[in-house]
Amino acid sequence: MTNFTDGFFKRIEKKTNVNKETILDLAKKLQENDLKNENTLREVIQELSQMTGREVSKASEEKIINAVINDNVPKDIDKMF
Repeated sequence: MTNFTDGFFKRIEKKTNVNKETILDLAKKLQENDLKNENTLREVIQELSQMTGREVSKASEEKIINAVINDNVPKDIDKMF
């Protein structure tokens, strides 16, 4: 996995209230599963929704899944936050 700085994790934690260990556990789960699998993606989206306390509509969930399956995800994740 790319080496992210503590500053990166602090920015995410500040915006989402999700700590570094939880993020790393989720990243490990993502690495061990097929991200082109729709069921896996739905599970991850629901888990993230619960962790952050932000509801994801069905329409948004579909957009996220389509973006991941069709490789339309930004390559520089750090800029997303």
